[in-house]
Parts: sequence; structure tokens; C-alpha cells
Amino acid sequence: MRDSHPEEAAKEDKAQRAVQAIEVGGRLLLALADSQTPLTLRDLSNRSGLPASRAHPYLVSFGKLGLIEQESDTGRYALGPAALRLGLTCLHQLDPVRVALPVAQQLAASTGHAVAVAIWGNFGPTIIRMIEAREPLHVSMRAGTVMSILGTATGRAFAAVLPAERIEKAMAVALGDPDDRKAPLRKPKAGELQQAVAELREHGVTRAEGKPIPGVNAFSAPVLDHDGEPVVVITALGHRDGFSADWNSSAATAVRNAASEASSRLGWRNAGTLRPPG
Repeated sequence: MRDSHPEEAAKEDKAQRAVQAIEVGGRLLLALADSQTPLTLRDLSNRSGLPASRAHPYLVSFGKLGLIEQESDTGRYALGPAALRLGLTCLHQLDPVRVALPVAQQLAASTGHAVAVAIWGNFGPTIIRMIEAREPLHVSMRAGTVMSILGTATGRAFAAVLPAERIEKAMAVALGDPDDRKAPLRKPKAGELQQAVAELREHGVTRAEGKPIPGVNAFSAPVLDHDGEPVVVITALGHRDGFSADWNSSAATAVRNAASEASSRLGWRNAGTLRPPG
């Protein structure tokens, strides 16, 4: 009998080490995590796909660990203090940039477009990572570049979800606005802010069409943490010849999906929806 390839053997060994009982019981915990209210045994059985007689022993064990608890008056089940401790520890360990970067890299790989990752810095929207496109795209964006708040898709994505007063106080080096490079950002016009908010709510992305970089289009979307705070903005950009500015284009869809995925990984339960600013 011929020996299997070492890599294949390692994969098989890894798969064999999985504990099926934990995977089965985990379905109950995930069902509780997806519910806003405590669940009956019947509800848990339906949502996890486990017969009640099979689910109950798992619930007893999880109860002993403090992962779930049962209401004495209704008999319904909810996540317990140990589950809360796990969740809080996970949130403390999460680094939004570390979570968003692999998603941005996958976005660039799947679309072939350049992708930028930005955070809200001391002077406004600041690029922290620029992933190059497959085809050369000559743009003056690199790590450390501070973007115009209302003049770029990246800035508008932040403006659409941050409180207006925070935007008004920000100072930014406006990309594409040479006259303002050394001056504080002017108080944003209410109409422009409202437009950015409406744009993001309707389409899930903000857009730059040939501005501030002539011939280059871009779509941006904010990544929200578990509290709905915008922690990162992901932007895809490309030359207009190969990057449609249509709201329903493949690029717009890809950016929406990327931001939603990163938000979900950061604990935002309503991935795909946006919290009103303020």
C-alpha cells in the first residue's frame, strides 16, 4: 500500500482531531447569539436543527460552564456570564485595521483595482495602506496622505457616518485642492453633508467620479465596529475606462460587500445597514 503524501496526511490528521460533539453543541450557542431574546427549547431545536432530546444534554453542560443560563420563570435559555466574558475579551482583542486589511487585500485581488484603507486621524481621513492595482494607476495617494473630507469618496464615507460637529472641527490637507493644503478645513456646507449621508444610505457606498483625480473613479464604504462607530474606510479606485462609476457596478458591489464583511467580523450585527450620524 502506497503511503499518502505528507501534506495530505497532515490535513487528514488535522480533520480527525476535530471534535464533532463541540461542533454540534456550538450550533446551540450560535443560535442563542443570533437571537435578541431568550429562546425556548423548541425554538433552539428548530434553529439549530437538533432534536430537543439531543439538544438538552448540551444545554445542561453549557449551563455548568456558565455559557448559558435558563430563566427560572419561563424556562427560556439565554447566553450566560461566561459567554459575555468571552465576547468582551474578543472585542478587546480586536484590532479594526488588522481585521480590515485582509478583506481589503482580497478586494484588490478579486477586482484587480487599487484599494486604499483609511482611518480617521488627527487631521481627518488618513490613508494607512495602499494596495496597488494589477494595471499601473498613477495617483498621488500613499500611506500618510490626508484626504479631503467632502472632495473624495473616502472623506465622504466618513462624513456620512460621523457626527456633523466632528466633521466641522476637523482640519484636513485636501487632496486635489492646492489652495487649501495649508489651511484648516472650511466648515462643511450642510447640503454637501446631507448629500453624502443620503448617498451612503441609498447606495451603501460613496462615490468620486473623476474628482479630485481626473480620469479616476472611486467607491468607498465605512467599516463599523460593534457599536456602529466608523473605524476604517475601504476605497477601491481605478481609471474610468475600466472602472464604471455606476452605483450598481461590480466595483460598487464589491466595496459594499467588503465593508459589510469587515463590519461583521468586528461585531456589527446589522452588517449592510448604517447607523445615522450624531
